[in-house]
Amino acid sequence: MSEQALLVIDPQNDYFPDGKYPLWNTDVILEKMKAAITQAQEKSIPVILIRHEGNENSPFFNPGTEGADIHPEIQKLAPNAPVITKHFADSFEQTPLSGLLTDLRVKELLLCGMMTQNCITHTALSKMAEGYQISVLKDACTTVDAMIHGIAINGLSVRTRLMDTAEI
Repeated sequence: MSEQALLVIDPQNDYFPDGKYPLWNTDVILEKMKAAITQAQEKSIPVILIRHEGNENSPFFNPGTEGADIHPEIQKLAPNAPVITKHFADSFEQTPLSGLLTDLRVKELLLCGMMTQNCITHTALSKMAEGYQISVLKDACTTVDAMIHGIAINGLSVRTRLMDTAEI
């Protein structure tokens, strides 16, 4: 059993071109996330999908909408992956993620996904993540633009290990 787990954070339809809040470079990032999932599966590293759900007044990720759903290419590639629904930027906050990771005996988290400066950073720096080695797949994350992504990755560099998808 692997001591690693791949967390794919918020790969949801609203962040892609036809969604309510499309992010920068999503065509490239989708391919990188898919590559990360494939590499993790080949190495028997558990894949965990994280999805954010807002409320009826949220600007996107509204409950029960297609925009809140995991991107179909991600879902197709990891149909049996557990899906953790969160309501905060931190993937641990008020979710069953910690218990799942304990059950899987995970020691290192590989993070990729959407909103580098928000959900990736908040999960990586979560108080509940302190017991794990945190590695961020910097080439498989995105946000609103290249500059914000770069600033967030630079900020994470002092507290996490940065790596490329090819290094999984």
